[in-house]
Amino acid sequence: MINLLIAIVIGILILIMAIVAIHNKNLVVGIIAAGAVSLFASILYLLLAAPDVAMTEAAIGSGLSTIIFFYVLNKIKKQNG
Repeated sequence: MINLLIAIVIGILILIMAIVAIHNKNLVVGIIAAGAVSLFASILYLLLAAPDVAMTEAAIGSGLSTIIFFYVLNKIKKQNG
């Protein structure tokens, strides 16, 4: 029962962070919110007894993708002056 409540709360947090990522004008906040969506998803996968999927989502979805987005954003800002 407690796992179901935690899963519902994490699902609501995923939805909130996704809405923040989509509707925010600041790109840095959007990137961080998208990374948070992936991080919450990896926690949810861990609760659902899929630790291999959770580790992959945390490493690639949350970590690597966020770093790549920040790298590209930095390159674009340097090119535009």
